[in-house]
Amino acid sequence: MFARNPYGCCPLCNSVSVMSTLKADCSRHPLYKPEISPEITWIRCANCEHIYTDGFHTEEALDVIFSDTNQNQKVGADFENQRYVSAKIIEKVLPFVDDGYWCDIGFGNGSLLFTAAEYGFSPVGIDLRKDNVEAMVSLGIEAHRVELTSFSCPSKFTVVSMCDVLEHMPYPIENLEAVHSLLKPNGVLFLSMPNADSMAWQFLHSLDRNPYWGELEHYHNFGRKRLYQLLRDCGFEPIRYGVSERYRVCMEIIAKRLD
Repeated sequence: MFARNPYGCCPLCNSVSVMSTLKADCSRHPLYKPEISPEITWIRCANCEHIYTDGFHTEEALDVIFSDTNQNQKVGADFENQRYVSAKIIEKVLPFVDDGYWCDIGFGNGSLLFTAAEYGFSPVGIDLRKDNVEAMVSLGIEAHRVELTSFSCPSKFTVVSMCDVLEHMPYPIENLEAVHSLLKPNGVLFLSMPNADSMAWQFLHSLDRNPYWGELEHYHNFGRKRLYQLLRDCGFEPIRYGVSERYRVCMEIIAKRLD
């Protein structure tokens, strides 16, 4: 059974002080395999209050997880309905940026890139799942199977989107710094993810029905307050908050690159 790489300290502030821990079962996750430990330990940092797992998956464990893909995350899945969801995202971005290259990190079913192209953007995708990248390339859209921190196209993009992706990344700071380098001056970052500060999150937790504690691929649970602080620390200024329609209990933020 694969053990996780331990953090040892908070991945955002490096504190070793722990406020509380919570254990959850991920064995009912659709991508769970017996080689993966069924238990996730969540930690709340006593210094910055960030919520994170006690470790992140090894490369061997990720190979097992990435050997399969959720149906709704395959390129082209539910493409007509997803087109409407993606259009709403793009229309929220348009007041700040209305053309140029749009990079979607962890593009999943590809809907956001397909729809961004309709609106006149030049789409580029990054994803770690080989089949998704190959499918996107076969449709004539530039796509790369690469870790974000190894992707080099400095100051190319007017928009970078990370829809329900940052919480999957072991070290969010280095990835946000990579995004900063990819964006043009005054470019914007679009983020969505679960909001651990929301009353909806707290209500589900009180009923022992919060699905995100058992989320196999997540390493972080952000609230709006901590995420805003992190964005500012990494050179961004949040300029718009909203409720996401992509998944349950999720938020979305538009942030502007600061120079």
